[in-house]
Amino acid sequence: MPVQKDATFHLFAKKAFHWVPQASILKPGTLRSTLHDKRQKIFPKMRRDNPEAAMMVWRSYAYRFRIGTGSILMHAFRRLPLLATIALCAAMTPGLAQRRLHNQADTPAQNQPWMDRSLSPDQRADMVLKQLTLDEKIDLVHGEGMPGWGKPRPNAYLGNGGAGFVLGVPRLGIPIIQMSDAAYGVRDSAMNGRYSTALPSNVGSAASWDPHAACEYGALIGRELRAQGYNMTLGGGVNLTREPRDGRTFEYMGEDPVLAGTLVGNRIKCEQAQHVIGDIKHYAMNDQESGRNEYDAIITKRAMRESDLFAFQIGIETGHPAAVMCAYNAVNGDYSCENKYLLTDVLKTDWKFPGFVLSDWGGTHSTVKASAAGLDNEEPLDAFYGQKLKDAVQSGKVPMPQLDDHVRRILRSEFASGIVDYPIQKSVVDVEGGFNTARAIEEQSIVLLKNVHNILPLDATKIHSIAIIGPHADTGMISGGGSAQVDPPGQTAPKWLQHVWFPTSPLLAVRAKASGSNVQFDSGQDPAAAAALAAKSDVAIVFVHQWMSEGMDIPNLSLPNGQDALIEQVAAANPHTIVVLETGGPVLMPWLDKVGGVMEAWFSGSKGADAVANVLFGDVNPSAKLPLTFPLSEADLPHPKHVIPPPGALGKAAVEKSGHAEPTFDVNYDEGLLVGYKWYDAKHKPVLFPFGYGLSYSTYSYSGLSVNAGDTTTVTFTIKNTGSRAGAEIAEVYAALPSSADEPPKRLVGWSKVQLNPGESKLVTVTVPQLYLSVYNEQQDAWKLVPGSYSFMVGGSSQDLPLTQTVIMR
Repeated sequence: MPVQKDATFHLFAKKAFHWVPQASILKPGTLRSTLHDKRQKIFPKMRRDNPEAAMMVWRSYAYRFRIGTGSILMHAFRRLPLLATIALCAAMTPGLAQRRLHNQADTPAQNQPWMDRSLSPDQRADMVLKQLTLDEKIDLVHGEGMPGWGKPRPNAYLGNGGAGFVLGVPRLGIPIIQMSDAAYGVRDSAMNGRYSTALPSNVGSAASWDPHAACEYGALIGRELRAQGYNMTLGGGVNLTREPRDGRTFEYMGEDPVLAGTLVGNRIKCEQAQHVIGDIKHYAMNDQESGRNEYDAIITKRAMRESDLFAFQIGIETGHPAAVMCAYNAVNGDYSCENKYLLTDVLKTDWKFPGFVLSDWGGTHSTVKASAAGLDNEEPLDAFYGQKLKDAVQSGKVPMPQLDDHVRRILRSEFASGIVDYPIQKSVVDVEGGFNTARAIEEQSIVLLKNVHNILPLDATKIHSIAIIGPHADTGMISGGGSAQVDPPGQTAPKWLQHVWFPTSPLLAVRAKASGSNVQFDSGQDPAAAAALAAKSDVAIVFVHQWMSEGMDIPNLSLPNGQDALIEQVAAANPHTIVVLETGGPVLMPWLDKVGGVMEAWFSGSKGADAVANVLFGDVNPSAKLPLTFPLSEADLPHPKHVIPPPGALGKAAVEKSGHAEPTFDVNYDEGLLVGYKWYDAKHKPVLFPFGYGLSYSTYSYSGLSVNAGDTTTVTFTIKNTGSRAGAEIAEVYAALPSSADEPPKRLVGWSKVQLNPGESKLVTVTVPQLYLSVYNEQQDAWKLVPGSYSFMVGGSSQDLPLTQTVIMR
């Protein structure tokens, strides 16, 4: 007979579930006693009124825990009185525990027409939409919480311990969306007793300028997400480096929209090929952490469309992400997650984005306005897209077709990404494979910035003593913090804003390469002692760092904790000093003229030390180029004084304020189009190291430039390896637009990474889409090619362009 679950049953379930998170750490007797007390006080009625429900829930509950719960918890429930068990089970049986954590659909759903893989994602989504109840629709447009964010909800046990999850519809075969922060690796693995590979930081990977490496990066994260029980990533950051003191600079892809958009798009494409939902974020203008919840980014539409939004456009066209995450901040008066211009006019109408928009965590401010603007999913809870949205639909304030559009987009993304057809099957992560991928990408990401008298590569047969200097250089290398933080192997999950050093030891890696040398370590805590060790060594290698994290900006671009002074003293004692930078962005180098070599290793990942040693000793010829400019001083930045929240700002409350929220201060991007190298070019400011710069152990020459202009322009030239080692050269192509276009002096329009043996030459062709040569016309709301003279420049960095040719375009 059908089971009737009365109000008492549901109340008991809701109340009883509150005890489940603690169940695994309670002794069976304690758990039994606690739930027995609750039962006696609240639910004397249920045993006699609903025995059928009791039996059904008991059976489903027993089955659920037989497959997934620890022995202590199982033993506890075996000893509980039936009624207490029923209560806990009732909380766990929305669709038989969402079909055992939603990895399996109801059997009848597998035979439904929308399970036909030959149909398009749009057709399948439309079919499912017609079957949904209003409550099921509402369930799909909001999250169900995350650990540590508010009180646990009754169905919190369905989550995978990540950033959050969205319920599915098991009767129709629609799975839970299990989300994980996965900027440079899967976060919170320790919580699940798991391991994750830490890849080099995103900005580090951008230094490879290699779409294939970006693909490998995304594919590895996609595989490890699924292995750990997730089917959606929250990585994919592509905000441009307008403010290099931004604490999340390391999570993004540098300062140029063509480079950043191309690389993030290739990452997303290969991530989603593993059957996970890909994400691109933070849309838009989320270019600093200071006051991120309440600042209003003021910028012209043209400047926005040609900079940050252009990176998103290229990333979306390249990678086809299933989701876009809107940002915390406001843009031109409206918060990003209720900004109609961003979400509807540009993203969904102009770019024809078919996926769904989810809010950053706590970034939703309203119900009616957000829904009308184009927000499809609120995270991580349902303050605005739960009961308030249901009431708004029923009252007509939010039209049903509008809700249906939100739901259809989410369903379409589930089908398009493959998470419906390829359910999660937890498995063991390929640890060694991850190590190899992380090391290989880091080897392509290390930028050689200085190499006086070819001090590098080091010759282990000629060096008798090496000093390794720097905090933690004996045991580890620093990683980036915040929601991107990957748990180090064998350790518990770090606290928020805790500095985490991955156990990849530069000291041991160098010793392995120079086994015949005396390799000594000094932490640098006493600079005099470090200098003394350097003085008696053939070479001194100083490892220094500048930590960065979400939730904060760095105060300046200087190395913290006296590290500049440490380098000065070591270099004074031994001119054969090499500095290895572990940073998330540019730093100032007052000691640059006093050292022999400088390498930028970024936040280097699980095998960073091995990669650094391979470059130091020449097993790998460095090929990386800077994805952002290193300025000479902060006075040269577009905003020398960092804009921070004023007194009286609301902080986090500005985001989570119910009903209506307003930004409390402005950040005026009055530099407009002049982002990164475009600013320094236009203002004729010298820099420490320019965008696109990077040395090699080889040398390269350029010749024979030919430009064929048209709807698609091709730029052809020859590169020759004039050195004695095989290597890869990143050949960069820039264009200067007609003066009437009122554009920066030049813009990157393409590049090619070319592998060359010693003495080898190759003919290289770079294809330039017309869009990359166009200007956004605000009055016509369209991209236009300005007729006139276009100069194409080719070379090894934004300031080393030996080839130039001018053509007329109409």
